[in-house]
Amino acid sequence: MKKMMLSRRTASLAPPADAGFRARPTFDELYDAHVEFLWRNARRLGVGDDSVDDVLQQVFLVVHRRLPEVTMTGSEKAWLFGVLLRVVRDHKRLLRRKSPHRFMAFTDPEMLADRGRQPDESLARVEAAALVQGWLNALDDDKREVFILAELEQMSAREIGEATATNPSTVYSRLRAARAAFEAAATRYRKSEERRP
Repeated sequence: MKKMMLSRRTASLAPPADAGFRARPTFDELYDAHVEFLWRNARRLGVGDDSVDDVLQQVFLVVHRRLPEVTMTGSEKAWLFGVLLRVVRDHKRLLRRKSPHRFMAFTDPEMLADRGRQPDESLARVEAAALVQGWLNALDDDKREVFILAELEQMSAREIGEATATNPSTVYSRLRAARAAFEAAATRYRKSEERRP
């Protein structure tokens, strides 16, 4: 009888199977599944080619250190993006202190991937990537982060809220403002192109 009571008590402490808890992924599983996602978004957040590997190394050091204490109740991507965001912010603060006038070129692998394209198509994609990065850079950090996650990574408002530590109404507000700013930039560009001879 005593043994049965103990097992009931132990069972009641375990989270229910449908409570959103799941087995914690291993470090290797997280790395393999999300390294490209993190690399791509480090670049979109403005990390230069010469620093992206260092930033990713720092992200995965934090992940390795924090993984044993994390309970995955939400999206892995959201948690990892939150870590990336903090590391990128620290990286940018350090860069501003060391070299405030530094220019960081952009090459988005999704836009530049050569999939049997002709040279003129590849050049057009490079130019488009530079335009998009310029428009992203014009957004303030909060709006840029939300825009990248919603529009480029197709994450839900709940996941974006988890990643950026904001509530869904703030996510929607920032996304509306970012979309409006992005569309205004695209409209200005189209008008300038129409005026060209």
